[in-house]
Amino acid sequence: MDFESKIISREVSELLWDMEKTVATAESCTGGRIAEAIISVPGASKYFKGGIISYTNEIKESLLGVSHDLLEEKTAVCEEVAIEMVKGACRALKTDYAISATGIAGPSGGTKDIPVGTIWLACGNADRVETRKVEEDHGRDINLAIATNMAIQMFRNYLKAENVQREELEG
Repeated sequence: MDFESKIISREVSELLWDMEKTVATAESCTGGRIAEAIISVPGASKYFKGGIISYTNEIKESLLGVSHDLLEEKTAVCEEVAIEMVKGACRALKTDYAISATGIAGPSGGTKDIPVGTIWLACGNADRVETRKVEEDHGRDINLAIATNMAIQMFRNYLKAENVQREELEG
């Protein structure tokens, strides 16, 4: 993991620690890399409950509750599946938040409509989920590194916004 990712992971750790909240991951193409980034910080067991590597549609459906019809209609590589993965991970692992990733890292598997390098990221909770789409192909290893880093950055920004809202309410 690069230096920037370690700094972001530490920020995520501090935010979750201060907020006394928990997180889980639901990963397909990233295969546990997001979870690895989270647990790289000592003390992660206080806020990280676990992750589900849902590499197949069968696991997305059975463990995360992703709709079979959605997977059939839109494939696993879409924004809606990334959102359902977040909500499913929060339910299955009983966490406040979750981060998900689903996509095609390469080098093969892409189509005209969903080319290699397309990865949907999501983070949030049962009420509010943010998404981001990665669309460039830089080769499998770099695609996965970019997706992991973007997911952690997105979650850090999500938590910062949640923290600001919480402080405003407590006022």
